[in-house]
Amino acid sequence: MFRNQYDGDLALWSPQGRLFQVEYAMEAVNLGTAAVGLKTEELAVLVALSKPSTELSVSLPKIFPIDVHMGISIAGIMSDAQVISKYLRTECLTFRHTYNSAYPVTRLVNNLGNKMQVNTQGHRSRPFGVGLLLAGYDEKGCHIYQIMPSANVFNCKAMAIGARSQGARTYLGRYQVLFPSSSKDEIICHGIHAINAAHPIDEKLNITIGIVGKNQPFKLLSAEECSAYQDMCNIGDVPHDPTSNETELDEASNNER
Repeated sequence: MFRNQYDGDLALWSPQGRLFQVEYAMEAVNLGTAAVGLKTEELAVLVALSKPSTELSVSLPKIFPIDVHMGISIAGIMSDAQVISKYLRTECLTFRHTYNSAYPVTRLVNNLGNKMQVNTQGHRSRPFGVGLLLAGYDEKGCHIYQIMPSANVFNCKAMAIGARSQGARTYLGRYQVLFPSSSKDEIICHGIHAINAAHPIDEKLNITIGIVGKNQPFKLLSAEECSAYQDMCNIGDVPHDPTSNETELDEASNNER
């Protein structure tokens, strides 16, 4: 049985129980430039790579403001991301006009997942070819959500998506114990170190940073502020691994035995 016998229609299942068109949409996310999201107890940060500018083109930012309390970072097809960002902004504006308050982050993310899921079970449209990291703050605290073309929604402590994002996820998993108690500058530096792990060595690091949190409306940092943070973080100097002390203690105890 050949794969192309079952990938010509979105609603056609393979004998192995797979929807290949949805899997192809997931691959579009893996081909996009990397994005990282992480949070402290009072601040959520998005850091995204942008393709370097050339003489004939200017790089597009991969972080979109949605409302004063949330924003998204994308990996995948830019036009699909613009459709989703327009939907999210419309929902937030409608909710604020109706109830005079900010849209609860969890409810909005679940509604977005429902909207994206409709595109995975019909013939009229294809799945969205974009993955999202949504950072927000509401009365329940800071949030980082991952939303994928398969309509799966994950509530994360930290996450990275896009091309070569495995290195960034490895960094986030290693240092996640430090994130809740980190300061604003420290958590941004952790985000920069993580995105650097997914950055091609032969290209200049070109990033966009967005922050939101308690008493901090969503804000995109300027190019000058991003450059200042890169200089402050000393990208070549990786922070001390918090798990190394535990490993050394374990080795010492084993030697004593």
